[in-house]
Formats: sequence, structure tokens, C-alpha cells
Amino acid sequence: MKYVEFKKFTDENGARPIYLFEGEEVYFREKGTELLKTRYVQELTLDYASFDGATLKGDKIKTLVDAVRSFPFISQKRLVRVTEFYPTEKDFDTYLKPLFSDPPTESILLIINSGKGKTGTAVLAKKSNVTYVDCSRSDEETIKKWIYLTCKRAGVYADGITCGTLASYCVMDMARVAMETEKLLGYCAAEGKDRLTDELVEMLVYPDAEYKIYEIANALSRKNYAEYIKIINDLSTRGLNESAVIASLTNYFKNLYETSLCKGSDKEVAAALGIKEYAARKNREQAAKFAKGELLELYESVYQAGCNIRSGVWTPSAALKTVTAQLFFKKK
Repeated sequence: MKYVEFKKFTDENGARPIYLFEGEEVYFREKGTELLKTRYVQELTLDYASFDGATLKGDKIKTLVDAVRSFPFISQKRLVRVTEFYPTEKDFDTYLKPLFSDPPTESILLIINSGKGKTGTAVLAKKSNVTYVDCSRSDEETIKKWIYLTCKRAGVYADGITCGTLASYCVMDMARVAMETEKLLGYCAAEGKDRLTDELVEMLVYPDAEYKIYEIANALSRKNYAEYIKIINDLSTRGLNESAVIASLTNYFKNLYETSLCKGSDKEVAAALGIKEYAARKNREQAAKFAKGELLELYESVYQAGCNIRSGVWTPSAALKTVTAQLFFKKK
């Protein structure tokens, strides 16, 4: 199951004997641990144990098994957490198979892995009595669903458009999405509001610098000089200097240009460029707004400006002004 379904699953099914939280999204893995601790462990000192999976090889795995088979002292459950645990199939059969086949009802084994491990490691997700929770990097729909459900639990309604706005402002960074959602819900509670709107998001959440670069590109595609200057000035007041803006634009237009050259599905483009599928889709949408050959011109302009800054030919301020003149007025 996806992490966004985990709380509801736990509410409906209670504690399961073995959980595998697998994926690179640290926020989901840590929040899953926190939920299980809060719900089932009343005395952490006595009824919670944590292991580093890298130290559990061969006979040392018995230490983990013994911890799981121990009874809780005070708490409803004993929680045993092990991180980055990738036993071989041989070690699994030798030390873990009996535990997974017949786990104790008084304990919870929580395995937290950032990946699937090397070839030859046991496929824990397919073992008996394992409840698998997908903690991989979130796509847009998953994050929007998380925002919607979190707001709903707090008694606040948020439609799909507003959830998408908040996710975009945070450039799909789950840790920031969570922080900003908490802030917005706190404001709604204080002001007696039961609906989260785009206006509240715009008022209380400052878009990530990466999102502001996306807005700059939009302004360029529309030839909206006033909007472009407004965003540049806004970024400068937030600590992003001219050199940083040039560097960010260079990287952004490089990605757009490379994306525009790729064929295939969003998933295939993402794999080819080493980016998220969501980023590939958004890049393709934005690249389509520019005339043929324009993206290469934009990339070459900002790239050359960066080179001139580094070589001392231009000051950062002069470089940004020159680039602006080239981008909007075709002045060399």
C-alpha cells in the first residue's frame, strides 16, 4: 500500500506483526514509526528497541529475533525497529523464517529500508505476515491525496486545485509539504475557517525558489516582461542573488531543452534524464510553450552569462541585465 493509505489501514485493521516501510522518502518512514510508537508503545524505555541492520549478519540476527520474541513490560505492544536490513535468502531461511511464519502477537517488527537491497538479498515484501508500505518518492497525485486527507482529518476541506497549488509551491518536497500544511491548518483553526483556499495558500506559503524559476520561464514563454521583473525582484529580496538566478536558469533551460529532444512516455523520459516522472511531465508541458529553437537560444544565453561572470568579464548584476535584454528584446 502507499503510505497515504497506512493510517486508514491501521485504523481499520489494528497492529500487524511485521511492517516493511520501503522507499527513499524519509518523511514517510519516520512518520510511520512515530504513528506506531504513539499508538502501541506507552513506555519507550522498556518496550522499544532499535537496531542497525548493517550490523546484523549471520548469528547476530538472533539478537533481533530474541528482541521481537520478548514480551512487552507495560505497553500494549513491544516495538522493534531495524533500519537498512537486507538479509540474504540463506540468512532469512536460517534465522528469520520461523519468526515470519509464526510472529508473536505481543510484538511488532518494523523494518525501515530506503531501497530493495542488492541482488541476492531476501525479498522481504513477499514474505509471510509482512505488511508492505511503499515510501518511495511521491508523485503529484499521492501528495495531493495526502494534503486532502490530512486536511479532512482536521475538519478542513481542500479541493484538488488547492492541494495541487500547495504541492507545486513546495516542489513536491514532502517534508516541506507537511510543514506548510501544518501551518495552514493552524491558521484555519485560529481563524475558525473550515476550508483551505488558493488565496490562503498564496498568502501564507512562499513558493520554493525552484518554483519561482518555473514561473520565470512561464513569464518568458508569454513574453511578460513585467511579471519576469517582479519575480526577479522578489527572489532578490529572499536572498537569491544574480549569480544564483543565472545558475538556476541555466540548469532549468538545459533540462527543458533536453526534455524537448526526448521521445517516448513521461516515464521513459524521466528514466533517460534521471528525474522524477512528475518533473518530466511538467518540463514537457512547459517546453511545448516555446517556439522551435527558442529553448536552445535561452539556454545558450544564460549559460554564456554564467561563463562571463566566472571569468570576470561581467559583474553578476550586468550579466542578469544583459541576459534580460537578450531574452526579451533580442539585444546582444
